[in-house]
Amino acid sequence: MDFLNTNTGQNNFNNPNGGHTAIYIDDRPINNVEGRMTVSGSLMQNIGDPGFNTLDEPIKTTIMRDLKAVGMKFKHVLYLKEKNTLLKEWDLWGPLMLCTFMAMVLQASPDSIQVGDGGPEFAEVFVIIWIGSVIITLNSKLLGGTISFFQSVCVLGYCLLPIVIALILCRFILIFEQTNFLFFIRFAISIGSFLWATYASVVFLGDSQPQGKKALAVYPIFLFYFIMSWLVLSHTV
Repeated sequence: MDFLNTNTGQNNFNNPNGGHTAIYIDDRPINNVEGRMTVSGSLMQNIGDPGFNTLDEPIKTTIMRDLKAVGMKFKHVLYLKEKNTLLKEWDLWGPLMLCTFMAMVLQASPDSIQVGDGGPEFAEVFVIIWIGSVIITLNSKLLGGTISFFQSVCVLGYCLLPIVIALILCRFILIFEQTNFLFFIRFAISIGSFLWATYASVVFLGDSQPQGKKALAVYPIFLFYFIMSWLVLSHTV
């Protein structure tokens, strides 16, 4: 009796699996040992499929799919027609991009530091956004919220989009010589972005809070976006 016996078969050339090695234990074949691993193209059609595999797809395809997903989440924040996608298919790529952009634009230049402008540093903006999101999420969980930690951080980060748009518009207005009228425009843009960001986050996160405690959950969100809008309005260089 051979414990392990390999045999390619007598009719190797007529066998469609010719060249494969069969393993025999107690003279009974077990399985063919393949020399390569392939993934059927039908399994790669949908991300939700159990057999979906991204190892064999081009890097460009992966990047474009992720960017498209981030863009769809930005659209949901601006139009507020579909909130389940942002909660179920959460990610942190969008919040990271928005946070990095705001930190780069809001950071104080060396000249402004010398004249006492008092603008925030890159790390300060980064810490305010991420620590603020974590505190709001912990507050929500302590109040009995049903949303997960990373879902909440995802929503809070994506809802910074209106404030980022306001930052771009205010930065453009600062190109011109500043007057009271232009300051009023910047003020109106900042207030509008603050209200939209707060409203969007409440729409996404409101249903996850128990009845009677929604006000306690909304207050830190209100304060968080107010601080970010104030940084946009106070940015003058």
